[in-house]
Amino acid sequence: MAEIGFYHLTRAGPDQALPALLGRTLAAGERAAVMCASEERVAALDAALWLCAEPDWLPHGTAAMAFAESQPIWLATDDAAPNGARFLFLLDGAESTRLDAFARVFDLFDGRDDAAVVAARVRWKAAKQAGHALTYWQQGARGWEKKA
Repeated sequence: MAEIGFYHLTRAGPDQALPALLGRTLAAGERAAVMCASEERVAALDAALWLCAEPDWLPHGTAAMAFAESQPIWLATDDAAPNGARFLFLLDGAESTRLDAFARVFDLFDGRDDAAVVAARVRWKAAKQAGHALTYWQQGARGWEKKA
């Protein structure tokens, strides 16, 4: 079973929160797969990660590039993780059918979007019924606060 963290974004959107989480992932010596809801989102995130200021270096790749196995961070619309990632980041309501293939899953959802919150609750319920270890994090004034 995977350890799944639900990350309730209340102060910043995923484009602002994701780089810090990816930076911590790389600092821990792990690889990441980021699953987006569309190819347009993959392209936008690709550009955003090259331009982010903190952390200043997030090496990553997409299907449009070669050498997937060499990429510490893989951006895609599926959860194949050709880079050998053990950490999966789910954005924009993307859902994985292979949660068990990852040690940790980060489900980031926008708390300012009522539909996204409702959808995250559905995913939480399904993951709990499947027996995954769940945690719930919410953005607070001082950073991430563990709520459950």
